[in-house]
Amino acid sequence: MSRTPLDVSSYRFTRHVRVAARPDQVYDLVATVSNIGTWSPSALHAEYEDGAGPRKGAWFRGRNRGPDREWESRSQVTVARPGAAFAFTVLGSASVPVVEWRWTFTAAGAGTLVAQTWQLLADDPVLGSTYEDLDRLRDATVDSVEATLTSLADWVAGTLTAP
Repeated sequence: MSRTPLDVSSYRFTRHVRVAARPDQVYDLVATVSNIGTWSPSALHAEYEDGAGPRKGAWFRGRNRGPDREWESRSQVTVARPGAAFAFTVLGSASVPVVEWRWTFTAAGAGTLVAQTWQLLADDPVLGSTYEDLDRLRDATVDSVEATLTSLADWVAGTLTAP
């Protein structure tokens, strides 16, 4: 028996942080996906496939950690505008995009306002089978994004300086 698909359209959030570096510097850090493990408590590793880099259409693989498991993911870059925006979609169990991650970088005084957005795109059993599962996923992801942004800002403050 098949289940009724869940409506995931309301599962979206954005969080912000100010970073003491230029937008192009922060973009370069984020678009180099192998850096994410430096700041994220849930993204352990990511690497572009076949030597690709941050360009639209490029694929990368990642290893992630949640409260009770680890998993591999495959993602495709959908936006790569240096100094402005970087986005990618994550494939689900049916090899269709189920999540979009979007980063934007806006000059703000001597630094950058960084926005990170997470949005579910499609229902997929890998994400959960009930609205309660999706609520837990969203809440855990909010916590991870907030920790990632704080860690990124702290790391940049201790490593880079905006001119």
